[in-house]
Amino acid sequence: MSVVPAGVLPGARVMDDGAVDGAALGPRARLWPSMAAVYRAQLSRARVARIPLLFVATFQSIGIMIMMRGVVSGGGSDAWSVVAGSSVLVVAYVGLNLLAQYFGQLRGSGGLDHYATLPVPAAAVVLGAAAAYASFTVPGTLVTAVFGCVLFGLPLAHLWVLAAVIPLAGAALSGLGAALGLLAPRPELATLLGQLGMSAALLLGVLPAHRMPEAIQVARDLLPSTYGVEAFARTFGGHPDWAFVLGDLGVCAAVGVASLAMATWAYRRAAVR
Repeated sequence: MSVVPAGVLPGARVMDDGAVDGAALGPRARLWPSMAAVYRAQLSRARVARIPLLFVATFQSIGIMIMMRGVVSGGGSDAWSVVAGSSVLVVAYVGLNLLAQYFGQLRGSGGLDHYATLPVPAAAVVLGAAAAYASFTVPGTLVTAVFGCVLFGLPLAHLWVLAAVIPLAGAALSGLGAALGLLAPRPELATLLGQLGMSAALLLGVLPAHRMPEAIQVARDLLPSTYGVEAFARTFGGHPDWAFVLGDLGVCAAVGVASLAMATWAYRRAAVR
């Protein structure tokens, strides 16, 4: 058997006494390529396993709008809130509820051990999964928004703003869902927290804010999806105030960054246990 001198190993450094200081390992995985790989894997998995659940989320939001049509007149600000809230509710159902369940089950079953052995940053796993689940909500959100606009007689001209609302609200809600799933001590508790979060998005996002008690309005302002709902709802007016729309989207983006950072920390914490 031939012996390769340590000096020819790439990155190896030979000390004065002949000892080898260390051999180079493979290059550290970069964040964005790793995130793209996780995103593709999660999206492929979601297309197979989550399509029935996406149908449920869309059907649920459409059913809520049909129910609210009996008590909310078309064309007014109340209708704006109902349509915008029901559309973002699809994102909450998938990004918050299902992602909390996914990471809760992953932690409970020991699946995090598999990800821990991969040479990818923790942020890539969280960001890739969150992006995949947020992308998966696009068809249902669009269908819900179009149906709601037709049902309540709202203009379709500014639906393009969903191109910003979906990823920003999706980031905020997916980060929160991932953090809940990773921090919950048991999968059952993660499922419960995800359901409670989606219920909060339903009650605080769909109902018009001015009809709520003041204390509930304060809780509504703390919900990450609120600012996505407000940004979308403002576009239904005859002359939308785009400064307020951009402000709401900016807050939604800041909350998204914070929630994804919290989810990354929760992933690192869960992976070492």
